[in-house]
Amino acid sequence: MPRDLSNWKIDFAMTPLALHEFHQSLNAVFTTIGGSEMVAHYGDVPAEHAALRTAAGVVDLSARGRLCLLGVDRQKFLNGQVTNNVKDLRPGQGCYAALVSAKGKMHSDLNISRLADELLLDFEPGYTDAVTQRLEKFIIADDVQIVDAAPHYGLLSVQGPRAAEAVGQLGLGIHLPEKSHDSATLKDATLGEIYLMNLPRLGSAGFDLFVPTASLGAVADKLVAAVKQIGGRACGWDALEIARVEAGLPRFGADMDETTLPPEAGLEARAISYTKGCYIGQEVIARIRTYGQVAKSLQSLRLADNLAALPVKGDKLFRDGKEIGFITSAVFSPALKANLALGYVRRECNAVGTELILHGAVGESVARIVPAPR
Repeated sequence: MPRDLSNWKIDFAMTPLALHEFHQSLNAVFTTIGGSEMVAHYGDVPAEHAALRTAAGVVDLSARGRLCLLGVDRQKFLNGQVTNNVKDLRPGQGCYAALVSAKGKMHSDLNISRLADELLLDFEPGYTDAVTQRLEKFIIADDVQIVDAAPHYGLLSVQGPRAAEAVGQLGLGIHLPEKSHDSATLKDATLGEIYLMNLPRLGSAGFDLFVPTASLGAVADKLVAAVKQIGGRACGWDALEIARVEAGLPRFGADMDETTLPPEAGLEARAISYTKGCYIGQEVIARIRTYGQVAKSLQSLRLADNLAALPVKGDKLFRDGKEIGFITSAVFSPALKANLALGYVRRECNAVGTELILHGAVGESVARIVPAPR
């Protein structure tokens, strides 16, 4: 029977999820993030968000970029490229870092794991080419090779206060890493080699599982069953974003970009070592610490309750008639029954409790700076 194809479009540039049919069987609604397919939700965003806050949720993060660095110089090389201390990482350890330009502006943020024979980099969707090119630019005489791991490994994440309990029910036979960014490796005759990272992505507790693509469906099925036993469920991007903004955590591509200095986004404690020695952009970041604060910084905001629509990225913030900042992310929190946002505010106006005026598409409203959980 002929179909009307006038509104039928295929995004040939989009990278589909390996588990598309698996998610479809769970009634997933899909979206595109950074040119890759992502589950937006499974039909009940408030319930998914509640699972992330009170139990545990399984999120397919296979859209994220994943690169492996090989070669005998890989650790020394990467230590000279990022803001955190990679040099002293032992196998099974990791860290969070920023990859910056010579001017200290961000190219990406990275979760870095030192595995037995490689360094694994995990970062936001859509930045594989940019991160690869940035690193390759400085590989001169070093024995370093960069390999795209995304076609070979998927990424399943379990987030929420009961994440450890859920992962423990898988019966993988490995001790769960206790410290953030620490990892453990499972070599299974059936599933292949799985890497388990302690990585709380929402400020509470969480674990990432890097799983061979061929075993992704089997592990995903077990994970969803495990979280259901403790009151959790499969969760999508929409719920993850709400929980992220609630936690006051910036995301590269939304709250940070190529114009951002890491201290502006509040990354000092998590991503910057001031004692590790030289790296690309180190002089600029060290100078900021030595000579004063940045001109603007990312703040958590409580918006008016009666907004006709949430603000969008770039909407302006004013104080005493003067433009002093802008919105980067905004969500409605079902748990708090509140409109929340992240945004940059000039330092002379960024004290907690300060009331600002938001200029959005539907008019003016009050936005108040609140303490950041992070």
